[in-house]
Amino acid sequence: MTASWKFACMAAGLALCASVLPASAQRVVPPGQTIFFFSGTTADPLNAAIPAGSPGRMGDSVQQTDSILNKLQGMLAAKGLNFGDVVKATVFLVADPAKGGKMDFAGLNGEWAKRFGTTDQPNRPSRSAFQITELPLAGALVEVELIAAKQMP
Repeated sequence: MTASWKFACMAAGLALCASVLPASAQRVVPPGQTIFFFSGTTADPLNAAIPAGSPGRMGDSVQQTDSILNKLQGMLAAKGLNFGDVVKATVFLVADPAKGGKMDFAGLNGEWAKRFGTTDQPNRPSRSAFQITELPLAGALVEVELIAAKQMP
């Protein structure tokens, strides 16, 4: 392959890469803000009467989502943050046998709506939710990751 042919291929490749970039990317976090990352799962059994490893020991998706969001709220507060400072969330939902082997997205949304997009806290962060096969903690159906940003003194 000649040098001019290689250059033409590289130029075409760069042009192709440039054409797939977003036309108007926006900065999510303004300069000077601090980024925080939080992650939570239900670590404690919600129903200790059920044997370890059994479905339901840690509650259903709704109970686990409520528990996790409460814990994350405490983690945010410890850093001087609240749910209004969250800019991105990623949620992992395990297929729930009680829901026909599907993720309980409606259960997640019910608890989510109590904390995001409310009159008291109108912000709604970007959110991705994925159904996964399992989480490391037996009986866990939900894991939530939050990214928060805030101008810190």
